[in-house]
Amino acid sequence: MKVVILGAGNLATRLSLEMHRKGMRIAQVFSQTETSAKTLAKRLGAMPIVEVSAIDSDADLYIFALKDSILESVLKQMNTTAGLWVHTAGSVPMDLLTQYHDRCGVLYPLQSFSKAREVDFAVIPIFIEAQHVDDLKMLKKISGALTERVVELSSDKRKKLHLAAVFANNFTNHMYAQAATILEEEGLKFDYLVPLIDETASKIHEMHPIEAQTGPAIRYDESVIEKHIQMLTDQDSRDIYAIVSKSIHNMSDKENE
Repeated sequence: MKVVILGAGNLATRLSLEMHRKGMRIAQVFSQTETSAKTLAKRLGAMPIVEVSAIDSDADLYIFALKDSILESVLKQMNTTAGLWVHTAGSVPMDLLTQYHDRCGVLYPLQSFSKAREVDFAVIPIFIEAQHVDDLKMLKKISGALTERVVELSSDKRKKLHLAAVFANNFTNHMYAQAATILEEEGLKFDYLVPLIDETASKIHEMHPIEAQTGPAIRYDESVIEKHIQMLTDQDSRDIYAIVSKSIHNMSDKENE
């Protein structure tokens, strides 16, 4: 199988390296940034490409691991090919590709990727979708070589999954950043919180997140909540604290009705 990777960012890097490790041939790496294309291509034994017009038209699979903001502009420049086109985005419907190519699909690994950080693909769920039955079988085979968790999912459900992932990952990490700022202002180390963070994350392997919730917000201890809000030095942080505390309390109340 001949594969072309369009993109050289975090997801493109980790996905293509894992595919390469599993014996799949990555022939070309496209990126609008020449350095990025060359860096990833060198690791894959592939050819770096910076012009869409230079992308081979005889590949079996084209993986568009690009920012949502540039995906469609690249699709518009693509040459006619017979191979399968898939994108890797959580919030973009498959229909975007059907406007430009008949054989299309989605291969969406649900994980937070960083170029320099290894991940265990075997435990990462990959969500797939395809326009045609044979292409869906092809994606199942490719994804099955990477992970034990391959799930067929529609675009509508994948958008909701991506929304949930933003809450679980991006927003949670922002809370870590907020906590780090509070500690650093007092000359305290963020790693004091790491055992607490690890325990909280560990709980959800065994408990529903609502059941695992603790702290002053769940009982809505207004005295503690108000003191905490007054200690915060900027309005954004105060608003976040107040809104999240109220949300925690309301969700707990609803669960106990």
